[in-house]
Amino acid sequence: MNQETTNTPNQTTSRLFKYWQFRTIIVTMIGYALFYFVRKNFSFAIPGLTAEYGITKTSFGIIMTLVTIVYGVSRFLNGLIADRMNARYHMSIGLLLCAIANFAFGWGSDLSTLFTGETGGPMFTNTMVLIFGIILILNNLVQGSGFPPVARLLTHWIPQNELATKMSVWNTSHSIGAALVAILAGYIMGSMGTNMSNNPEIVASIAANLKIDLADADKMKSVIESASHYGAWKWCFWIPAIIALLGSIGLFIGLRDTPSSVGLPELHQTNKKGKESSAEFKAFISKAVYRNKWIWILGIANFFVYVVRFAVLDWGPTFLKEAHGMTLSNAGWTVAIFEIFGILGMLAAGWVTDKYLKGKAHHTSLYCMVGVAVFMTIFLYIPDSTPSWIMIFVLAMCGFFIYGPQALIGIAAANQATNRAAATANGLTGLFGYASGLVSGVGIGYMVDTLSKDDPAMAWDYVFMMMIGMAILCVFIFALMWKAKAHGYDND
Repeated sequence: MNQETTNTPNQTTSRLFKYWQFRTIIVTMIGYALFYFVRKNFSFAIPGLTAEYGITKTSFGIIMTLVTIVYGVSRFLNGLIADRMNARYHMSIGLLLCAIANFAFGWGSDLSTLFTGETGGPMFTNTMVLIFGIILILNNLVQGSGFPPVARLLTHWIPQNELATKMSVWNTSHSIGAALVAILAGYIMGSMGTNMSNNPEIVASIAANLKIDLADADKMKSVIESASHYGAWKWCFWIPAIIALLGSIGLFIGLRDTPSSVGLPELHQTNKKGKESSAEFKAFISKAVYRNKWIWILGIANFFVYVVRFAVLDWGPTFLKEAHGMTLSNAGWTVAIFEIFGILGMLAAGWVTDKYLKGKAHHTSLYCMVGVAVFMTIFLYIPDSTPSWIMIFVLAMCGFFIYGPQALIGIAAANQATNRAAATANGLTGLFGYASGLVSGVGIGYMVDTLSKDDPAMAWDYVFMMMIGMAILCVFIFALMWKAKAHGYDND
């Protein structure tokens, strides 16, 4: 009887810790997925904006590059903030501000009319591009408040020897969010808006913007589709914004900060040191992050991983529509399948890392990038006559392998820097990852605009050749840290 009484407090503490650990993982998964609803919806609005206003891919590429770099800087700055701020407030306020920015996106054409007094023409379009660029910058400045708080939270709630498996489960939130917004945005663009297909002026305007000859019956199908859903792009922003607004409230209600904030013991004593001395904490950050060669190698590798990932996410709908003639709705489902396979890839990579590779996430990442290079090459060279389901499967396998490193780099950075500097380390590697926008944004946009003048299909082939080269180079970068330990707690 006494023995039962003695054990009860420990059992209660253990059960309570498991409850809060599970709650934290689930709430942050849902919350982070919703950040994607108000970030990755923009790529699905691009075809509609191109058709209605003639905005070039180079212009969109410049915007994507700019905002991707801004997001990388935001990830870095929010990483510095997250190691010092209550994650509950940090994450919920960030999602709320992103929702507000997306409401503003939907009124982009109205704002351009307000400033220029016009409803069309070069001045109207250029002003609209500028407005979108400004709002996107503001949106991405606060988008960086999504992952850094989570990176810190999970290292406080999950033991180091379980981090790869459980954080890989958490990382499915990336793909869940991207897949759901792909389906939602694809549905919006393919079913909402005003049917203007019987308006000859609108049809002629869209054909001119897409550079399609009115006499080309096959290509005019794309024009009619765009005219049938005129203005749908606005709802592509407004509906996700409403969902994100509700999600920000859910984050505030559901989240708490560290175990000690709910009266539970901390997993690592390293958490307490940083609060004793600001100078000591800065010295630790410098040693664990800025003078840690493994963090820098992970950051460089992250650059190449994100080039491949964002090339598919940002340009996937446009590529599938132009190179393979898919409808926007079907293109949305194809990108969603890419993300679903990414979920499976993340789970497999995390399990293999903890089960067979002793937590060495960098080893798993190397193997995954080999898989990316192989399936990208297969996708490039399979004949055009290949059944579409095979092409979709091959592209999905690229997603399976690319999302392993995408998840594991953050895990490896958190483990190498320990939970005291996990958010800062992830902010730094994230800065490299989102600097990839120089290639995946304006680089690809300019490449396709330039090369498609001669052969549109060949332009996209060159894009895939570039991504294959990036994947191979990334394999060699991961090889540089082959001898690194699984974590840095022994060095603390």
